[in-house]
Amino acid sequence: MAYESTADIIGYGGAAGGGKTDLACGKALTQHQKVLVLRREATQLTGIIDRFQELIGSRDGYNGADRIWRLSGKQIEFGSTPNVDDWNKYQGRPHDLVIFDEAANFLESQVRALLGWLRSVDPKQRCQALLTFNPPTSAEGRWITAFFAPWLDSKHPNPAAPGEIRYYAMIDGKEIEVPDATPFDHGTDRITPMSRTFIPSRISDNPYLMGTGYMSTLQALPEPLRSQMLHGDFNAGIEDDPWQVIPTAWVEAAQARWKKPDKLAPMDTVGCDVARGGRDSTIIARRHGMWFDVPQVYPGTATPDGPTVASLCIAAMRNDAVIHIDVIGVGSSPYDFLKDARQQVVGVNVSEAATATDQSGRLRFKNLRSQLWWKFREALDPANNTGICLPPDPRLLADLCAPTWELTGSTIYVASREQILAKIGRSPDFGSAYILALIETPKRGDIAAMGGRGKQREYDPYQ
Repeated sequence: MAYESTADIIGYGGAAGGGKTDLACGKALTQHQKVLVLRREATQLTGIIDRFQELIGSRDGYNGADRIWRLSGKQIEFGSTPNVDDWNKYQGRPHDLVIFDEAANFLESQVRALLGWLRSVDPKQRCQALLTFNPPTSAEGRWITAFFAPWLDSKHPNPAAPGEIRYYAMIDGKEIEVPDATPFDHGTDRITPMSRTFIPSRISDNPYLMGTGYMSTLQALPEPLRSQMLHGDFNAGIEDDPWQVIPTAWVEAAQARWKKPDKLAPMDTVGCDVARGGRDSTIIARRHGMWFDVPQVYPGTATPDGPTVASLCIAAMRNDAVIHIDVIGVGSSPYDFLKDARQQVVGVNVSEAATATDQSGRLRFKNLRSQLWWKFREALDPANNTGICLPPDPRLLADLCAPTWELTGSTIYVASREQILAKIGRSPDFGSAYILALIETPKRGDIAAMGGRGKQREYDPYQ
C-alpha cells in the first residue's frame, strides 16, 4: 500500500520490523531518479547503505567520501542533519524522493524545510517524501503524531483510515486541512495543497522476520517500549526528560479539564510574546481566573511593527485586563505604543533578577525567566489544586514541556530561549505567552480600591 501510494508525503511504520528500510530502498531503486536518504546522525546511515548493497549486489557506483550512489540514470545521496540548521546543506538541490529514516528523531522544522526542495525537472517524475518511523520515545518526537494526526492521534475529530489521502495547505504560517488538491488564491499567493497519508506496519506483516525470533525479542521489551515497538502504539507513554520543568501529564490534565464556560469570568490578564522574525509568530494568551482561552496566533509577517502588535493586544483585551508583554528586543516597540495609548501594560524583561522564591521558600531563581516558568509549574502541580485549565492545543503542550532546568546550590536555572531553540528547532512562543498571562497584576480599579497609586509601587507582579 505504501509502495503504490500516490500521496506527496507518505508516513510508514509504527511497530519495529515492518520493513521500513526495504520500502525506502525499493522506492529509491525502482520509482525515482534523484533520491536523498537522511538520518539524524551520520553514523546511523550504515544499516541502510548495507541494505542497498545487498539489494544491488555490490558497491559499484558508490562514492563513500561523498556518500553518493550513482547507478544508470539514478543518483542516491545519503546525508544527516544533527544540528538544527543542517538542512541548509541540501537547500537548492532538488530531489524527487526524500527519505527521512526514523523521522521522529528529526526536528519538525528540518523536515518541513527540506520538503520545500521536493521537485524534479522531469515532468513525468512523481515527487514524494517518505517518512519511516516507530512511535516516538521522547517528547521531542511528539510532533510526528501531530503531523499525521488523522491516523495517529486518538483524539482527532476526523480520523483517517490507513492509506487514506488527506490534503494540507499552509496559510499565514498555519497548516490547515483542505478538501482536495485544487490550487487556490490567498491574498497575492497561489497555494497548491500537498497530499499526505500514513500506513501502519507490524512485524506480522514481514514474513522474512517472522521466522527469526525477532517477535520474541520485541515481546520481551519493558513497557511502554513493548507496546510502541511490538504493536506500534502511538498512545503508549513517552518518557519525560528527568529535568523537564513541567511534566507532560500535568499539562495534559489541565488541557483535559478545558471547556469553554457558558459565561466567562472577567478577563484578568493578556500575555503577548512578540514574533522575533523568521518563522516565529506573535502569540496572545488571555486568562480569566485560572481558565486560559485559546491562543491568538499571528505570523511574524502579519505583525511587522509595534503599532500592529499593540492594536492586536488592545483588540484581545476585555474588562480592563492587564497586558504583560516581553520587552526584550522587538517587544519594546509595542510596549511603548501601549503606554502611549494609556493601556495598563507591564513590560517583562525575563533577563532581570528574580523577585521571589519557590513556594517552599527554600529555592531561589537565577533570573526572572526561571521564576516565571517555575511559577507556571507550581500552578499546574496537581498537589496545589489550582483548577488551571489550558486549551488543548498541541503546540502549547509541546512548548510547555520543552524547557529543562538545573539546580546549582539552592538556585534554579531554567533553559534559555536559545537553548530550547537548539533542542527542538523552534522558539517556544506559545509557552512564553501563557507564562506571561499567568502573572498577577492588580487592575487600575483594584489599585485605587487598595488605597491609591502608591500601592502600585509596592506590589510585585511576579510574586
